[in-house]
Amino acid sequence: MRTKVILHTILFLAIASGLPGARALTQEEVVAKIQAAGYTQVSDIKSTAEGTTAKAVKNGKDVRLVVDSTGQIKEQK
Repeated sequence: MRTKVILHTILFLAIASGLPGARALTQEEVVAKIQAAGYTQVSDIKSTAEGTTAKAVKNGKDVRLVVDSTGQIKEQK
């Protein structure tokens, strides 16, 4: 049983090593994602350790956003 688990692990690692790595979103892709989520006036885009930050407007209110490496958008408090 233990040998089977080890072999499956080796197989998984061999397959995973051949997969292309994730790439960072370009600034244009970040802006497009933010706009698609209903935000306007996207500005002040910066790359940080937590992701890409930006200023934008939604429903007439100024907001600060973080777009993580998966493209998920979160409003900062």
